[in-house]
Amino acid sequence: MAHPTDPTPYDALLLLSFGGPEGPEDVVPFLENVTRGRGIPRERLEEVGQHYFLFGGVSPINEQNRRLLAALREDFAANALDLPVYWGNRNWDPYLTDTLREMVRDGRRRILTLATSAYSSYSGCRQYREDLAGALAALEAEGAELPRVDKIRVYWNHPGFLETMAEGVVAALEELPEEVRDGAHLAFSTHSIPISAADTSGPQAGHGDGGAYVRQHMDALRWISEAVREATGVERSAELVYQSRSGAPHIPWLEPDICDHLEEVHARGVSAVVIVPIGFVSDHMEVLYDLDTEAKAKAEELGLPMVRSATVGADPRFVAAVRDLVLERAAAERGQEPVRCALGDLGPSHDRCPVGCCPGRTPRPAATGVDSPQA
Repeated sequence: MAHPTDPTPYDALLLLSFGGPEGPEDVVPFLENVTRGRGIPRERLEEVGQHYFLFGGVSPINEQNRRLLAALREDFAANALDLPVYWGNRNWDPYLTDTLREMVRDGRRRILTLATSAYSSYSGCRQYREDLAGALAALEAEGAELPRVDKIRVYWNHPGFLETMAEGVVAALEELPEEVRDGAHLAFSTHSIPISAADTSGPQAGHGDGGAYVRQHMDALRWISEAVREATGVERSAELVYQSRSGAPHIPWLEPDICDHLEEVHARGVSAVVIVPIGFVSDHMEVLYDLDTEAKAKAEELGLPMVRSATVGADPRFVAAVRDLVLERAAAERGQEPVRCALGDLGPSHDRCPVGCCPGRTPRPAATGVDSPQA
């Protein structure tokens, strides 16, 4: 019988994230990496880069990943989980291909990947899988012995994610003046994506009408709202809103925008707002700028009391959830039937993405799916 903390068959965990600049000179090259192939002029990238320059040209995401990396290693060691943890990024140093090359040199042959994106969508899941496939192809061209790479299921409804988010909302409510607290509205904010991408998110059987992306967020919203009601004894209004829209104006994206929503609920007469960054694992640039800067300024302009609740970051409960997800997947790969923890109504997601799950505009090879070469 396998030990309860046996990671077999895996011999390493890869923390895979977006990446971000770490100084003013990095900003435009970083944005060039993010937008490569889209033909976006440098002038536009310099304009977008102003968001980063407000914070010294440094995105907080890399430092947050360093904290998560350290927390995972500490948690694994404390719980007798013998599994080394590596870190690679899609768009900045340490680059994914370089990290995979290091892992191969270290003799890693079965790698499990944790992406810092909790929901199903092209940019939140499939694109990471495409980057993994591209990195593996680069190593194959170098003559390297390729490892088998898998990806942890999307974890938006794992208790370690939802319970931590819910406790963050309760703590944020305590920051509001007592006289407006009970009337506070909950604005659950996530990254806007094109409606066409939302409609095709998740497995094909569920495509249309926002797809898995919207359904997963709405299920999380309902669970957190109920948990907050139970903790505070107050029934609150709650809505899913969006932020960080980019791209051509004529392409429909998910709405309403968070700032437009603040104007709307202010007109409705709500006494205060808690913004819940439900779509984000950590306080990276889009949280700091779109919520803590732009949305905060809009709330101040309206005279609307507003606070933002915390993301899960490197919270010990989220770190423990990652450990649980690692052991769950390892047991499944050994042919066992592990308990798959999930809250809400939708249940745990699939281990391997099926054919047609979260397709991109242009078909590209993707690793870790049922139709991937190593599957």
